[in-house]
Amino acid sequence: MNQFVKSHGLGNDYFVMDQSQISFELTPEVIELLCHRNYGVGSDGILLLVPSDKAEFGLRILNPDGSEAEKSGNGLRIFAKYLFEHGHTDKETFKIDTLGGIVTAELETSDGLVPFVTVEMGDAIFQSNLIPVAGEEREVVGEEINVDGEPIKITAVSVGNPHCVVFVDELNEEYARMLGPMLETHELFPNRINVQFAKPISRNRVEIMIWERGAGWTLASGSSSCAVASACVKNGFTDGDVTVSMPGGELVINIREDWSIKMRGAVEEVAVGNLSLDILKRIDVLNGQS
Repeated sequence: MNQFVKSHGLGNDYFVMDQSQISFELTPEVIELLCHRNYGVGSDGILLLVPSDKAEFGLRILNPDGSEAEKSGNGLRIFAKYLFEHGHTDKETFKIDTLGGIVTAELETSDGLVPFVTVEMGDAIFQSNLIPVAGEEREVVGEEINVDGEPIKITAVSVGNPHCVVFVDELNEEYARMLGPMLETHELFPNRINVQFAKPISRNRVEIMIWERGAGWTLASGSSSCAVASACVKNGFTDGDVTVSMPGGELVINIREDWSIKMRGAVEEVAVGNLSLDILKRIDVLNGQS
């Protein structure tokens, strides 16, 4: 009871829990505590195994600020590894139900472990009403917007969750950390948005930095990599096979002609543990039970 598994995909870390095996309600306040890097387990979010009537497994993706994400590429790879290595399935291909749609995961196994996972991430969508982006219905590609008095060109895309890609000549972490939260909460994005700063290097390679909605500065992100690769193809910067390089590592993304997306990358488990009585008591207080 109350067991968790902590893993990371290229430094983007989550811990996984089974909803049927926890003794408390995951309220926003509890999520914030568990994800806190000083007072909790510490992570970029929680992956929660839940029942589904649409796929073999259901997944809820909970951000450190207590909000919920539609999809996470790194989270999906971590979750798929967890399902196989912790006895929930013996299949190497299966479907996962997320808020952002049904996803197919394909595992590469070695000596009972899963070092790499390939995920079919759905389709890239540039239509404003489906991302969503405020204003008249349009494709948001190379559109100039005003951010704190500065004109910024953006390409917005949904890959099951919303993204805003800013192409730059040089990557700068200080600039990304400053502009990221401004774009995340910009009035143009009614559901907030994930933000990427991207520097195309060649026809099949791009370097990025990420400001993740609900999590902030992030070493790596699978859905962000898919969004950037899609935006690169849409703007004519790269071909369909793109290696996306982030501070945490690299992912290989394939953008097909119909805008469907496939992503392959590494994933590693860090630890298996149980929540202590001390933190369970704090959770009870947060949930008004003592």
